[in-house]
Amino acid sequence: MDIRHLRYFVTVAEHGSITRAAEALGMEQPPLSQQIRQLEKNLGVVLFERLTRGVRLTDIGAMLLPRAKTILELQTQFLSTAQGLARGEMGHIRLGLAGAVSLLPVIPFTIRRFREMAPDVTIFLEESNTPSLCTALHEPSVDIAIVRPPVPDPVRLSVFHLLDEPTVIALPRGHQLADTPVISLDMVAQDPLIIFPRELGPGFHDAILSAYQVAGVTPVMGQQAPQIAGTIPLVAAGLGVSVVPRSLSQIHAGGVTFHTISEPAPRATLAVAIRAGQNMPLVTRFASVLRTACRKWTNRQPGQDFFDLE
Repeated sequence: MDIRHLRYFVTVAEHGSITRAAEALGMEQPPLSQQIRQLEKNLGVVLFERLTRGVRLTDIGAMLLPRAKTILELQTQFLSTAQGLARGEMGHIRLGLAGAVSLLPVIPFTIRRFREMAPDVTIFLEESNTPSLCTALHEPSVDIAIVRPPVPDPVRLSVFHLLDEPTVIALPRGHQLADTPVISLDMVAQDPLIIFPRELGPGFHDAILSAYQVAGVTPVMGQQAPQIAGTIPLVAAGLGVSVVPRSLSQIHAGGVTFHTISEPAPRATLAVAIRAGQNMPLVTRFASVLRTACRKWTNRQPGQDFFDLE
């Protein structure tokens, strides 16, 4: 049975006339009559009583009509969903975020902008470290991830640079340099450096240590933090100093001051990663919106409110 037969059946039932139904369907009356008879033959039932003028549903036809309408409605919903998915307007995205990424204003901006563009899309957020997010992409329990490169197993992932975030140095309140707005790393060389384990973000970890080397000093390694954002409470506890992405200065942890690092200063690089060969229009569209937002963020004027760029 062709689904067209159900449409013919419903249209004839709604118009009570094969002639008027044929006009509504844009076809001739004889072929429509033939299709209705063929449907009745295939089903083994009589759907319509033929009257002098028009037709009337039989009891069986009346019972089958709502079911036929349901099938046609499901077909419409199916086509609409398929087209929405193809355009990247429907479905869900499982978005992974590396440590402290959610604090960068461009990230919630992107999510909000995408929700305005595609209100029928649901976005699930998962925060973890870069290696775990790459594993989640392979499983796959994450569709797209914002990571701190380099990534493990890059052959299986497509990775695109997003931005290089400036860093600041976090000092415990009361530190002798607490009132100094710009600090060079050699000025804190004797303070224990609180840093996260290298395996959580080798690129950023190495950039911090390299910046110390460029400054001509070797840091005194202090206590390790379980994650990037976890360095701030340890600094507040007076256990040392830490180099963190500038977005972490939004954390209003009592007992911590944040200071610009004089050049050369490390950068906290971010990239977007998806599975290589992935063909999900929704993910591709989100990645495009994200990359555009990051370009605007990078190119904004000093002091300019990023949300004014909308």
